[in-house]
Amino acid sequence: MIDMTAKPEKIQTMKPEKLQFFRRLLAQKANDLLDEAEKTVSDMTTGKENFPDPNDRATLESDRNFELRIRDRERKLLVKIQEAIKRIDDGLFGMCEVCGGPISEKRLMARPVTTLCIDCKTKQEKIERLKGE
Repeated sequence: MIDMTAKPEKIQTMKPEKLQFFRRLLAQKANDLLDEAEKTVSDMTTGKENFPDPNDRATLESDRNFELRIRDRERKLLVKIQEAIKRIDDGLFGMCEVCGGPISEKRLMARPVTTLCIDCKTKQEKIERLKGE
């Protein structure tokens, strides 16, 4: 069974230039998410829609609910981005929090907020499937 509470030792194997690259990448993603959130708030507060047709009103409400669900997911991603930047500061970025081994740069490029190497993530997903989660 995977011990999700184990903490790896502070061993940084990634070059400082790569860490700076990932810091900039994460910061840019965070800024993009915040810009989108600001635009959503602006669009929702400035609209003076008046739809006498109930179907049009229902469509507008459905679209707004969908937009808010997307923003909630992005809010959760923003927290993960902030945690990843903290791991860069703490010297733990790119290290698997289960086995302590390095997370491949290819995986970090695809998902820079990841905290598990591909092997540990695969094991975790298998366990979750077996449990029916």
